[in-house]
Amino acid sequence: MTDQKNAHPTLTGAEILWATLVGEGVTTVFGYPGGAILPAYDALRKFPIHHVLTRHEQGAAHMADGYARASGKVGVAIATSGPGATNLVTGIATAMLDSIPIVCITGQVSSKVLGSDAFQEIDITGITLPITKHNFVATRAEDVAPMIREAFQIAQSGRPGPVLVDITKDAQQGAALFNFDEAAPAAFRPHPMLRAESTEMHRAIELMRASTKPVILAGHGIILSAAEREVLAFAERYQIPVATTLLGLGAFPASHPLALGMMGMHGESWVNHAIQEADLLLAFGMRFDDRVTGNLASYAPNAKKIHIEIDPSEINKNVKVDVALIGDLKEVLRTMEPLIHDKNYLVDASANNNTKEWLREIRALKGDAAVRDIINLPDNGHLYAAHVINDIWQEAKAAGRLDKTIIATDVGQHQMWEAQYFKHEDTRTLITSGGLGTMGYALPAAIGAKIARPDCDVWCIAGDGGFQMTAAELSTIQQESLHINVAVINNGFLGMVRQWQEAFYDKNYSCSPILSPDFVKLAEAHGIPGSHVTERKDVTQTVTNARTAPTAFLINFSVEKEDGVYPMIAPGSALHEMVRRPNPLIETAEDE
Repeated sequence: MTDQKNAHPTLTGAEILWATLVGEGVTTVFGYPGGAILPAYDALRKFPIHHVLTRHEQGAAHMADGYARASGKVGVAIATSGPGATNLVTGIATAMLDSIPIVCITGQVSSKVLGSDAFQEIDITGITLPITKHNFVATRAEDVAPMIREAFQIAQSGRPGPVLVDITKDAQQGAALFNFDEAAPAAFRPHPMLRAESTEMHRAIELMRASTKPVILAGHGIILSAAEREVLAFAERYQIPVATTLLGLGAFPASHPLALGMMGMHGESWVNHAIQEADLLLAFGMRFDDRVTGNLASYAPNAKKIHIEIDPSEINKNVKVDVALIGDLKEVLRTMEPLIHDKNYLVDASANNNTKEWLREIRALKGDAAVRDIINLPDNGHLYAAHVINDIWQEAKAAGRLDKTIIATDVGQHQMWEAQYFKHEDTRTLITSGGLGTMGYALPAAIGAKIARPDCDVWCIAGDGGFQMTAAELSTIQQESLHINVAVINNGFLGMVRQWQEAFYDKNYSCSPILSPDFVKLAEAHGIPGSHVTERKDVTQTVTNARTAPTAFLINFSVEKEDGVYPMIAPGSALHEMVRRPNPLIETAEDE
């Protein structure tokens, strides 16, 4: 094909769509055809873009999301008008809440009948207005390239997120001159960068120098900013312990001596206690959501708070901070670093915060809880989800593949067990829905991740409830010949719902028991082999078999039905008021 960036032909709007995507570096899109988008699908054959046919448009959005999280690039989803477009909504909202750059392209009825309730017409831009960074309607062929290019710019700039472009059928069928370069949007103007001499920067450094019990709160923004090295160097230089949010896992190596682990509702008890006792919190690219803070009235009462965040709307939204440094995290840290040691910078450069005693205090909080007793219990005939997650981690570590293992989880108990028992050493190795908590996410997201990084071992870890929501995407795995390992954590319940019913609703398990099909037979019906595992002794070998198999593989793990995720913070409780495990057989030392 000719280089579409340099050619200036007259093309149809449909051809302009694909030519613009090629110019933006897109090689793969995820979608499902239909009437209003058919002109685009007809033109696709002329362009070097691989289309992954999903089994549901929600799957397309989640695949684009998983692709973006695993690669750091923009994911692209395609759907037709009406129900095709509305089926993208949950995936768009998932990306919005987690700041994931995806571009969704939808077909729309002809501009001449817009507003007439034509067949499969829906106001998708109105529907998605609250859950996109921006959206567009292209009604002419000449609109397509500028809107697509601007969509990519918006999706990636500042705080990333989803953008939707709705293209009418006549815009796809019409013709216009295509010039990729002339379609470029105006240069993006970021928020003014913090100046080194700013009052905020001075105040932040003063607070750092005065602190003896600092904690870094490592969020997803570290990954989005590609600031992993800067944060690691910062923590090591000043010997500051690092607590991590769910979406921040992997941003700081789990095995590092300064790594505390995950904070929040199902985080480690010593992490939450450390936050509560800290005198300074350095929030790096995180938004103080309710699952992290617990009761706001009692959150980190003794701590000054420095918030480094690219989105000004997040400042003081949930937690009032003492200093806000608004900007890209990597650039802020690079600006701050030389100033901390500048002898002319406000305070005496000889000031040296000694955190050794603070680190000893945190280690004392850990005690023996750093080793989870549930994993080391003798085999008592019970298979716990913790065994499964631990053995998947151990297999990856033994094979020297930790840096090449990506876990895509669904939402629920297994998601929290994964966060607790799989130790992520590398960035972009955990793909999970945080803010929206979307069930059905794992399988399609795993497909997107595997296509983004085919050299990686990709595991889909899902509960028996969430897996059934998008299980049809097993056919997509088979059609694309993808080697994805699927671990179904099957406890016969909507597990987290059941746990809350046990804890807060007097064990009224209303509608939480769930009947499931034979997942191994279901996989085989899609052409994918699988195994049932009911005993602990069979976990490791089956995990190894799956990882080394030449094709996709599904394992149905029949785990303890009424196990719970602990420790846990009850709604309305303070961060340090953690609920202990009620079962003494598997009670662990960290549940204080």
